[in-house]
Amino acid sequence: MIAVFVKRPVAIMASTTSSSEPGIPEAGLVIDMADLATRLAARRAELSLPDLPRNTGTRRTPSKRALLKAIEELSGKW
Repeated sequence: MIAVFVKRPVAIMASTTSSSEPGIPEAGLVIDMADLATRLAARRAELSLPDLPRNTGTRRTPSKRALLKAIEELSGKW
């Protein structure tokens, strides 16, 4: 069996969803995260979706545990 491999030309693709061109509605769209969180919470309540439990963290690496401990010591909560 003889196989022939042909190198195909590389296609250059541009994103059609991310653009800064004027006249495109999505261009420059800024999402307010507080507003998004409020809308998501309302949507979850509307659909009666349960609150999902967070990861228990039983399989974390030592470096991840150290990072989370450092964040918590700085009054942060992961």
